[in-house]
Amino acid sequence: MNTFRWIAGGLALALLAACGKPETAPVQPLPVLVVHPSGSDGTAVAAYPGEVHAREEAALSFRVGGNLLRRHVDAGQRVKKGQVLAELDVADYALQARAAQAQYAAAEADLVRARDEHKRYTALAAQELVSRSALDAQTAALKAAQGQADAARANLDVSRNQAGYAQLRAPDDGLIATRQAEAGQVVAAGQTIFTLAADGAREVAIALPESAIRDFSVGMPVQVELWNQQGKLLPGSIREIAAAADPQARTYAARVSLAAEALDAVELGQSARVFIGHGSHGQLRVPLAAVQAGKQPQQASVWVVNPANGALQARAVTLGAYGADDVPVLQGLKPDDWVVAAGGHLLREGQVVKAVDRSNRAVLAPAPATAANKED
Repeated sequence: MNTFRWIAGGLALALLAACGKPETAPVQPLPVLVVHPSGSDGTAVAAYPGEVHAREEAALSFRVGGNLLRRHVDAGQRVKKGQVLAELDVADYALQARAAQAQYAAAEADLVRARDEHKRYTALAAQELVSRSALDAQTAALKAAQGQADAARANLDVSRNQAGYAQLRAPDDGLIATRQAEAGQVVAAGQTIFTLAADGAREVAIALPESAIRDFSVGMPVQVELWNQQGKLLPGSIREIAAAADPQARTYAARVSLAAEALDAVELGQSARVFIGHGSHGQLRVPLAAVQAGKQPQQASVWVVNPANGALQARAVTLGAYGADDVPVLQGLKPDDWVVAAGGHLLREGQVVKAVDRSNRAVLAPAPATAANKED
């Protein structure tokens, strides 16, 4: 009887202790970034940074060297075709032209004398007063004098042209993009003084990754977004792709032509992003950060959120060739699966999470909160 009382008393104390234990607060589901596998329509869209350029950009330079005497324009200034942009000191070229003029005058005088001598010897030879060989010598002297006069005339033309080359003129209407010399500087022939961006077509210079270069082609349509007009997409197309990759960056230089209706919206030097949809051959793609190690060696997996209860499931997948930012999934996923895009190494099987998009908005119904200790 005493034993029974002790047991009954112990049970009563245990019940009282259990009822007095504080209730544990429910644990809220952990937010995770989720995405749908991209490229289900056979196209993956990538963004490439670029800069707006003129289609025709000319490096302007003098055809002769000398001291840069005057600079009439500056960077950012509009110019017209034929406008004088800069001038060299022409003093030396003027002296050369005067020397060439004197040489030409002397050669012309020698030519006149040779003609008179040849005419006189021709008349004497007709009267048989001079030998035939003497007439041949005068004929040769006339030809030599004619050659000297022609050479002097050509040298004079060159000297005059060099004096004219001391003025740098705009080859077309456009905008001075850069200035690379200043008045007082001694410049060499062919040294760039200005860069002229001709009026007309505008392009965006971008670099395409070597890993996906076969997915791009000339004429492919693209969309361009200017950094100062985010959300506004301008139409364009790929005009050219370099034949070889840059040896250091391992990227291919490309030019994107903007459509005629988009030219008024861009300015030279603006930063832009070019959105290009390139073929993924009908394969789904997931971000590289979504890929986790699988249960088996050399096996990959991704975390997939169960839309019914918000629980995580490790899904084994078969992957294709890795890209710069994502990887194609050959088997294991469906287009409507919600895949955890980042932080997968911190998660565990069956964990209840809150699926959100990149704007931190819930994409699935809220999962119920769980308690660490649940009272019976």
